[in-house]
Amino acid sequence: MSDTCIFCKIIQKKAPASIVYEDKRIIAFMSIQPINVGHTLVIPKKHYENIYEITEEEIGQLYRIVKKITKAVKTSIKAEGIRIIQNNGKAAGQVIFHMHVHIIPMYNNNIWNHPQNRDTKMLNQDAKKIQKAIG
Repeated sequence: MSDTCIFCKIIQKKAPASIVYEDKRIIAFMSIQPINVGHTLVIPKKHYENIYEITEEEIGQLYRIVKKITKAVKTSIKAEGIRIIQNNGKAAGQVIFHMHVHIIPMYNNNIWNHPQNRDTKMLNQDAKKIQKAIG
């Protein structure tokens, strides 16, 4: 764990998050700066800065969960498509230096649509819809 990483603080429950999924190795939660409603982040609980550091075994587990959550996001948010993004390094657009995968619901009529005013209550409601779809 990193003392300065916001994602590590979320894992340790020292920072708030609208959690969608959690097991021993992986946690998923709503993005606080969503591209579209339902934008979910999936991260390993062990701190890896990027894809170059994570083990083969752990990235396999991470993407198994990404697939599971992707299906739940698509169903619960009624997305027409899903964009999965994983950035590595500042030049690639990585802002939080803890390995993470974005699951972004997409629609035929938009490319990027930052919803306005997704406060904690709304994010928690989004998380509950997705949790229900996970089963």
